Amino acid sequence: MTTTENQVGSDFARLSHRISAAGLMKRRPGYYTARIGLVAGLFAAGWVAFALLGDSWWQLAVAAFMAVMFGQVALLSHDLAHKQVFRRRRPTEIAGMLAGNLGIGMSYGWWMDKHTRHHANPNHEELDPDVDPDILVWSKDQARASRGVPRFIGRYQAFLFFPLLTLEGLNLHWSGIRAVRKPGLRRRETEAALLAAHFVLYFSALLTVLSPGMALLFFAVHQGLWGVYMGSIFAPNHKGMPTLTGRTELDFLRKQVLTSRNVRGGLVTDVALGGLNYQIEHHLFPSMPSPHLRRAQPIVRAHCAELGIPYLQTSLVESYRQALTHLHEAGAPLRKRS
Repeated sequence: MTTTENQVGSDFARLSHRISAAGLMKRRPGYYTARIGLVAGLFAAGWVAFALLGDSWWQLAVAAFMAVMFGQVALLSHDLAHKQVFRRRRPTEIAGMLAGNLGIGMSYGWWMDKHTRHHANPNHEELDPDVDPDILVWSKDQARASRGVPRFIGRYQAFLFFPLLTLEGLNLHWSGIRAVRKPGLRRRETEAALLAAHFVLYFSALLTVLSPGMALLFFAVHQGLWGVYMGSIFAPNHKGMPTLTGRTELDFLRKQVLTSRNVRGGLVTDVALGGLNYQIEHHLFPSMPSPHLRRAQPIVRAHCAELGIPYLQTSLVESYRQALTHLHEAGAPLRKRS
């Protein structure tokens, strides 16, 4: 670090200068063209296989494959929402709604608003919508104040976490439907029309190609596995990390690093988690193209070491263990009362 870097700017400003100097904020149009083409091609191939197989038990394999593809489309929507793909709002919104609303039946505008609030205040119990105690409780204080479903589930929520994820796909659908029914959502009519088109096409395909029983089974496997996949992507990132309340004195750098966890791994992990295994780097630089996150990691980690800021990275299995341990501990007050 130069003398100038030591004397001028905040801790994050100095880090940002290093990242920019390394060229890691530059767009990657070639990468995203290839990725979008590959995901779109595989997505279409899955539905072609669905049509060709007809009313067959092999459709359950297609359901599992399409669960993965829905997850990959959701990850592309995530990158679009962070303006990693396009600089301008209009192409970003068009691509986001086509992928999210039409492609997988998830409201792009609703999710972008929710996710933006999460990024601004990660793991903050009053400000981060991802730690709202609507179903699960994320701290002992939330457990003590819980009522209804969270109070009932919270006792053994660590054991119920992965089974509950089978409902996450349905929750994403329903949240989008609720969002377009209320005033205030940007491009509400367009989002509603695209969501409706998705559900009409999806259920028409199932009921046209499959018998009613097989259609129901396909739906259960597809939506259930998609929910588990989505939850498995996002659970390692913050669950089990410190939660914040009230007014925090942490600066931007420390707030993002201390509430996030990285997951180590290679190419398979990067693809499966869409680069979100570099959660610390992503939260510090949300608009950084996902293929640059791996290259940013050593820079960020070295900077944190210089400042004495804890930087957590674990294996995928260990991240789940930490998250589930935290959930179990958070529900402890409810078990004492039962």
